Amino acid sequence: MPVESGSSAAARQAKQKRKSHSLSIRRTNSTEQERSGLQRDMLEGQDSKLPLSLRSNLLDLFSQIEREFENLYIENLELRREIETLNDRLAAEGQTFEGADLAKGALKTKASHSTSQLSQKLKTTYKASTSKIVSSFKATTSRAVCQLLREYVGHRDGIWDLSVTRTQPVVLGTASADHTAMLWSIETGKCLLKYLGHQGSVNSIKFHPTEQMALTASGDQTAHIWRYMVQLPTPQPVADISQQTTCEDDVDFSDKDEADGEVEGPNDCPSVRVATTTLRSHQGVVIAADWLVGGKQVVTASWDRAANLYDVETSELVHSLTGHDQELTHCCTHPTQRLVVTSSRDTTFRLWDFRDPSIHSVNVFQGHTDTVTSAVFTVGDNVVSGSDDRTVKVWDLKNMRSPIATIRTDSAVNRISVSVNQRIIALPHDNRQVRLFDMSGVRLARLPRSNRQGHRRMVCCSAWCEDNTSCNLFTCGFDRQAIGWNINIPALLQEK
Repeated sequence: MPVESGSSAAARQAKQKRKSHSLSIRRTNSTEQERSGLQRDMLEGQDSKLPLSLRSNLLDLFSQIEREFENLYIENLELRREIETLNDRLAAEGQTFEGADLAKGALKTKASHSTSQLSQKLKTTYKASTSKIVSSFKATTSRAVCQLLREYVGHRDGIWDLSVTRTQPVVLGTASADHTAMLWSIETGKCLLKYLGHQGSVNSIKFHPTEQMALTASGDQTAHIWRYMVQLPTPQPVADISQQTTCEDDVDFSDKDEADGEVEGPNDCPSVRVATTTLRSHQGVVIAADWLVGGKQVVTASWDRAANLYDVETSELVHSLTGHDQELTHCCTHPTQRLVVTSSRDTTFRLWDFRDPSIHSVNVFQGHTDTVTSAVFTVGDNVVSGSDDRTVKVWDLKNMRSPIATIRTDSAVNRISVSVNQRIIALPHDNRQVRLFDMSGVRLARLPRSNRQGHRRMVCCSAWCEDNTSCNLFTCGFDRQAIGWNINIPALLQEK
C-alpha cells in the first residue's frame, strides 16, 4: 500500500507539471530559457507559501509582460527617429512640425497642412506681440490714474461693507464679521471709534444724511442706530506713490500672506457699546440697511425674505415688504426720492415706491440668472444691478423692461457703487479685482493689484467719496482691510 500511494502521488505531480507548462502561450529562445531557469533557481531559494509550479507560471507571465513593454519602447524609438528625419526634410524646404508629439497619422499629412499651421502660428505670434505693445502703452498712459493712498487695518475678520459720512467731520465706516463696526480717519488711517453693540457679524453700515448717527445691520437679527462723536487727528504725509503700480498691473499673491495671521486691533480706540435704537422685527440675519431720504425712516433687508420699513423716532415697524422667494442680499434707497430697491438670491430685484403714502407700488425685474448681490440708484433715473452671474446691468427707471447696458465680467460681482458726478461704476469682484466702468458699459480701468498692494481676498464692497481731495474711492474685502484710492477721474475719462 505505501508503494502504490507513492506512485500515485508522483503521477499527480507530473500531471500538474504538464498542466502548468501548457499555460505558457509563448515560445522562448535559449537566452530566455536560461534567464527563466536562473529566475526559477532564485525562486526555489526563497521562502514562499505558493507551490513551485504556480510561482513558475507567474514568472513566465511577468516575463511576457516585460517583453511587451520592451517591444513598445523600441517601437517608440523608431517613431521618434522617423519624426526627426521628417523634420530635417521639411526644414530643408523651409517648413517644420511641432516637436515629437506627432502620431502616426500626422506623419502622413501633406506639406500644405504644415504650411497652414506655420501661417496660423505666425498670425498668433503677431497678435500677441502687438497686444503686448498696446498693453504697455496703456499701462504707461495710465500711470498715476489709479493710486493706492491708504490702508485701514484693524479688524480681526473680513469686512463686508463700508461707507463714508455725509456730514462733517468726514470719516470712513466699516462693518466686519468680527462683530464690530469702526470709524476711521480718512487722511491718517487711524481708528477713531469702535462700535461693540452687536452680538453677530456686522453686515452693513450707513450714515444719517444730516446727523452724526450710524445705521448697522447684523447677523444677530437686529439693526442698530447709534450716535458717534469723533475728533480727527493731525493728517499724516501721503505715502510715496512712486512705488505704486498702474491700473493694469496684475500679479497673483502668494497663498501665504500676512492677512491670514491675527491682526492686532487698535487698543487705544474709544468704543460705543449701547445703541440709541434697536430694530428687532426680523426672524433671520439682517444683511443690509439704509436711510430713506430725510433720515426719518430706515429700511432693512433680511434672510427671512422680507424688507422692513421703520420709523426712526418710535422704532415702530411701518411696512413689511414681502414677495421675494429667497433670502435678500441688499437694499438701497434713492438719494432724493422715496424709492427702495431690494436684491435677492431669487435672481430678481424689486423696486418699491413710497412717494404716494396711499399707494405702495412694486415692480419685479428678472434680468439676471443668479443671485443679485446688489442694486443701487444713481443720481439720475438709473438703477445698476450686479450679480453672481458675472454681469452688471444698467436700467432706466422710466423703462425697466430691458437693460440699456450690460457689462460682462469674469467673476461674481459684489456690492457696487456709482460715483455721483461722473457716474462711474466701481465693481468689486470675488477674484480680488476692482474694475471701473462707465454707464454705457465701457471699461475704464482696473485698480492695481500686485505683490505689494491691493486686496488679497474677495473684495466685498466699494464706495465713492468724490468730495475728498485725496481718497475718492474706498474698497474693502475679506483680507480684513479697507483701502483708500485716488482715482484721477479727468485723466481716466480722457483715456477713454
